Amino acid sequence: MGLLLMDGRNSLTYILFRVEKSLGGFVDERKAQLLKKKCKPLEGRVLVAGRTDKGVSALNQVCSFYTWRKDIEPIDVEDAINKDASGKLRVVSISKVSRSFHPNFSAKWRRYLYIFPLDNAEPLRKSGENHENFIFDENLEKQRNGLLSEEDTEEVILSEDDELEIEETSNGLEVVEKPSDFSVIKVDQLLQQLQGKVLSYKMFARDTKAARNEGPPTECFMYHARAAEIRLSCSDCVEGRRVMCVELVANRFLRKMVRVLVATSIREAAAGAENDALLKLLEASCRRATAPPAPSEGLCLFDVGYADFDPQTSLIS
Repeated sequence: MGLLLMDGRNSLTYILFRVEKSLGGFVDERKAQLLKKKCKPLEGRVLVAGRTDKGVSALNQVCSFYTWRKDIEPIDVEDAINKDASGKLRVVSISKVSRSFHPNFSAKWRRYLYIFPLDNAEPLRKSGENHENFIFDENLEKQRNGLLSEEDTEEVILSEDDELEIEETSNGLEVVEKPSDFSVIKVDQLLQQLQGKVLSYKMFARDTKAARNEGPPTECFMYHARAAEIRLSCSDCVEGRRVMCVELVANRFLRKMVRVLVATSIREAAAGAENDALLKLLEASCRRATAPPAPSEGLCLFDVGYADFDPQTSLIS
């Protein structure tokens, strides 16, 4: 397990690329010769338990590295990673596992936390001006010029700074104004409706491959989904900073699913929607019915479990 703190400039892929290079010295001779024959760099392959997009942090990312060499001790691998990870990745626990172990496919659940500031939230909103918004603006311009059809832009994410939202109604898609204030209690009530159910979350995903847009690949079992207001210790605030903490535990998550769930829950809470609003949105026919992803800076992969999930370990109850 490792501590991975992202600053918004480097992705997990970039960090692990550096780690894989540091593990090159542990590759067995047969694989080393094969890499040399293929003119590939001498580096170890690292597998991870959960995806952390650019800007997303991880407190307990689980990684694995395999080698046939018998003379390597776990402490050697730990030292190599801590030395070459540029201070952005730190090993906190390491052990030998069987070759059948896979950090992703062997995991039974994953826990994500999203921290949303309730006071002076403007800096977090500004950080949302990212590549997703650029893609939307670029594709919208192409559509206006006849270079893209409306169907081609269905998967596109709307700008997070837009003052308007698109909502699916019985009359089709309608544009409505965004409410600004919301109740954390209402967000909690909305999320609780997802607990204990196997549901298709394709409407809450973004940038997924075509093969993962229909059927079982879109289905997730949500063990725990809660929200609560807490205070974080802060140097410039004696009483602590007010934030909303969203805890989501599921057997799997689709791409950007957590961030879209958080953003959509806030939007629906602000609009005073019924408690089953998220369940109804699962049946929508267009992803634009859900909100654009919340900024990545608020998201953290908290931990990954390889035994059955115990509700008693939930952080918010």
